[in-house]
Amino acid sequence: MVFCIKRSLAIATLCLTCLLGLLVPSAYALDLSPAPEAATAYIISPSDSETVSSPFIVQFGLSGMGIAPAGIDRPNTGHHHLLIDVDELPSLTEPLQGSEQVLHYGAGQTETELSLTPGAHTLQLVLGNYSHIPHENPVISEKITVTVE
Repeated sequence: MVFCIKRSLAIATLCLTCLLGLLVPSAYALDLSPAPEAATAYIISPSDSETVSSPFIVQFGLSGMGIAPAGIDRPNTGHHHLLIDVDELPSLTEPLQGSEQVLHYGAGQTETELSLTPGAHTLQLVLGNYSHIPHENPVISEKITVTVE
C-alpha cells in the first residue's frame, strides 16, 4: 500500500512538472529570434565526401540572412556554430554550449582552420542569434563528411 502511494505521488509530481514546463516558458524561450523561411546555412568548402589534409579551411555560407557578432541583436542576423562529429543536434531552444565538438564563431567569422585527427569526421553549421540560441525557424546546414588524411 505504501509503495502504491509513493508511486502515485511520484507520477503526480512528474505530471505536474511536465504541465508547468508547458505553461511557464523557459527564460531562453524569450530569447528566440525569428529567421526567414528561406534562410539557409551551408558549408562552402570542403565539399561532402572530400579528403583533406589537416589542418584545413572550412568556409561557412549563409543565404537569406546576415552575420552579426554575438551580443548584437539585429533582425535576420546571427553567427555560426560548427558542430564536429555530433550525432544528435543539441537543444534548439537553449544557448549552444561551446565544447570541442561545438565551436562558436561569435565574432562573426565566416571561415576557420581545423586540425582534426585522421579518419572520417562530420561537419554541420547551426546559426545562433545574439545569445547563441538557434533561431525560432532553425537555420542548420546539411551535415557533410570529410576524411582527414
